[in-house]
Amino acid sequence: MTKTMLCALLAQKDFHQIRRLLVGMNPVDIARLLGELSGSDLPAAFRLLEKEKAAEVFSYMDVQGQESLLVLLSDVEIRNVLDEMFSDDTADLIEDMPANVVQRILSNLDEVSRRQINELLRYPHDSAGSVMTVEYVSLNPDMTVREALAHIRRVGEECETVYTCYVTRQKKLIGTVSAKSLLLALPEDLVSSITEPVAAQIETHADREEAARLLQRYGLEALPVVDKENCLVGIVTFDDALEVLSSETEEDIAKMAAIQPAKESYFKTSVWMHAAHRTGWLLVLMLSATFTGLIISHYEAAFSAVPLLVSFIPMLMDTGGNCGSQSATLVIRGLAVEEIRFSDLFRVVWKEFRIALIISAILSVVNGLRIFLMYRDPLLALVVGLSLAATVILAKFVGCVLPLLAKRIKLDPAIMASPLITTIVDACSVLLYFRIATAFLPL
Repeated sequence: MTKTMLCALLAQKDFHQIRRLLVGMNPVDIARLLGELSGSDLPAAFRLLEKEKAAEVFSYMDVQGQESLLVLLSDVEIRNVLDEMFSDDTADLIEDMPANVVQRILSNLDEVSRRQINELLRYPHDSAGSVMTVEYVSLNPDMTVREALAHIRRVGEECETVYTCYVTRQKKLIGTVSAKSLLLALPEDLVSSITEPVAAQIETHADREEAARLLQRYGLEALPVVDKENCLVGIVTFDDALEVLSSETEEDIAKMAAIQPAKESYFKTSVWMHAAHRTGWLLVLMLSATFTGLIISHYEAAFSAVPLLVSFIPMLMDTGGNCGSQSATLVIRGLAVEEIRFSDLFRVVWKEFRIALIISAILSVVNGLRIFLMYRDPLLALVVGLSLAATVILAKFVGCVLPLLAKRIKLDPAIMASPLITTIVDACSVLLYFRIATAFLPL
C-alpha cells in the first residue's frame, strides 16, 4: 500500500479496507508509511491497528512521527501503546521527547514501569545499561524442564526474547539455557543439567559499542548485562546492537569528514544546523593551514629563482593527503573491529613504512620520468622525486600513528581522519619540498 492509496481510503472513510491491508503488512513497512502522513491522517490510520501491532509500529517510527502521535492520541490510547512496549524502547522514547510530552508519557505509566525506566535512564548514554532491556526470562537451576516451560508460558509474552533463558540463583548469573535445549530435554530433567556456561557478559557501565561487538563476536541473540556483584540486571538484544553499530558508524563517518555528528537525518536537519556542525572544524583547519602559507612565504626566494617549483606543490600536497588518509582509514577500521590495539603501534609503523617505501618508489619513478620528459631537467626531476618519496613516507607515518595516539588518550580515532591528517601533511610536505630543493638546486 502506498501513501496515495492510504490517503484516498482515509478520505473515503473505508476503514475496513485499510484495516484489511494493514494486517498483511510488516510493522516496519507500516511505520515507514505512517511517517509520510501528516495532520489528522496520521492518528486516524494509527488507530486502525491492533493494540499489539500498534505498539510495535510505534517503536519503529521516527522521533517526529512518535511526537506527533503522542500529542494527538488520547491518554487511554497512549497507555495502551506504552503497555505493549518494552522498557528500553520506552526509555529511548523519553530521552528523545520534549519535556511536555515526557510528562504526559510518565503520567500514563504504572509505578513499576516508571521505576524500571528511571533505572535505565540513570545509566550513561554510551553505556551497555542504557540500551539493555529488563524484560528477560530467568530460571532457577532447581526447576524441572516442565516447570521451566510452564514459567516461560506465563512470563514469555512480556519478555523481549525467549530463545535464550538465563539461569540465576538469588539474581546471580549462573549460565544460560536455550529454548531448543528445553524442548529437547525430558520433562523431569533439572534445568541445572542442561545449563551452559555464559559465553559472554558485560557490566552495566561498560561501553555499549563493546556490547555490540561481543554479540557479533560470539553470535549471540542476546547479551546478559550484570552489575559489579555479577547479578543479572538486563539483556542487550541483537536489534539494539545493530542500532548501536549503525549510530556509531554514522558518528564516525561524520567525524572523519570533520563534521559534528547530527542527531537527525540529513533532510530533517536545518540548513543553519548543518552549517553550524561543519563550520567549527573548517575554521580550525583553515587557521592551521596558515602554517603552510608561512612556510611557502619563507621560501619566496626559491620561487623567484625557479618559478617552476610552485607548480609541483599541489601534486605533493594532494598525494601526501591521500596517502595519509589511506593509512588512517585502515588503522581506524582496525581499531573499530579490535584488530589493532595501541600495543601494536610499532608493528603498524613498521608495516606502513615498508608499504610507503614501495609506493614512494613507484610514484617517484613515474613522476620523475614525467618531469624529465616534459622539462628535460634531471636535477628538477630528482628534487621532485625525492620530495614525493619523503612526503609519502611521512604521510603514511602520520596517518597510522595519530589514530593510535587518539585511542591511547581516550579520544575517538575518527577525528584523526582525512581533514586533520591532510592539514598536517600539507605543512610538512611543503617544508620537506623546499628543504630538498634548496639543498640540490642552485637557488
